[in-house]
Amino acid sequence: MINYEVIFKVDEKENKIDQLKTKSGDPNFWNDQKNAQSVLQEMKQLQNWVDLWVDLDKKYKNLVEFIELVSTEDDDSLIPEIDKEIETIRNSIEDVELKGMLSGKDDDKNCILTIHAGAGGTEAQDWAEMLMRMYLRWGEQNNYKISTLDLLEGDGAGIKSATLEVEGSFAYGYLKAENGVHRLVRISPFDANKRRHTSFASVFVLPEIDDSIEIDINPADLRIDTYRSGGKGGQNVNKVETAVRITHIPTNTVAACQTERSQLQNRNNAMKMLRARLYQIELEKQEAAHDEIEMNKMKIEWGSQIRSYVFHPYNLVKDHRTDTETSDVQAVMDGKLNNFIQSFLLKFSGS
Repeated sequence: MINYEVIFKVDEKENKIDQLKTKSGDPNFWNDQKNAQSVLQEMKQLQNWVDLWVDLDKKYKNLVEFIELVSTEDDDSLIPEIDKEIETIRNSIEDVELKGMLSGKDDDKNCILTIHAGAGGTEAQDWAEMLMRMYLRWGEQNNYKISTLDLLEGDGAGIKSATLEVEGSFAYGYLKAENGVHRLVRISPFDANKRRHTSFASVFVLPEIDDSIEIDINPADLRIDTYRSGGKGGQNVNKVETAVRITHIPTNTVAACQTERSQLQNRNNAMKMLRARLYQIELEKQEAAHDEIEMNKMKIEWGSQIRSYVFHPYNLVKDHRTDTETSDVQAVMDGKLNNFIQSFLLKFSGS
């Protein structure tokens, strides 16, 4: 059994919580609202780790007691139940170890994931839609809330682009592994001659910036355009100008949203996306070396892919950064991505 007290470093976290509690008890604590919120957020995160340890510790001790009880009886029928509980605890520990790798500045944040179809028209647009479905399924399986902020449908099939908001603990920490170009090889369903086609789509993931981080945006630097949504929707969609596009003129950064029924909701979502993108630009200015996201901004074409999905002439999904692969292509397209994400974090968490 893994010594998960070492993994959690529980004593260190409990001591830090005590220090923060003492700090929050200062009469002047709330004089600095921003700092106070930061302290409370850190306390919450540390407490979450301690609670995880307490839960695992309880399960482990209950299992030990159960095994001791069974060992006094000559009853092999309970062995499968013991094996199942051992596997549950092992999986929980591995999940915690994985979370322990997520120590980056923004790893614990929600994220904004954008998919763009590469060159190739319908083929690439269909592939982009397949990727969007894959991430939606991943979110369902891992208890993340995913909302579509913007969607530009393809010409005839698929999508040209989509922007998704992923809400949940460590959403960015996990999904940053998906940054880059994704390559598909298959017999095209759009080709009457049933020829093999190669398609590309890019995935770009940004941490969502919470209100505690100040991004100074001068309203005079913004150009806000409204237009009619181009997608399917309710009675307002396609009839009134509910869609919003915001351009930050100094950086030429654009954020658009058209999925909500009201212009105000779309504007709020577009501003959320814009803040995240401007935050990333600011980080890149401050850092001497290109960060991981910047290195993954590659041209959407042959040779730049991070992962290949081969449907023909054989079944294989392979991540070219870690050499992790599987022949169960359908499972991956149904959202089974954690093996690839874990391999990426194991290799690059220190970089």
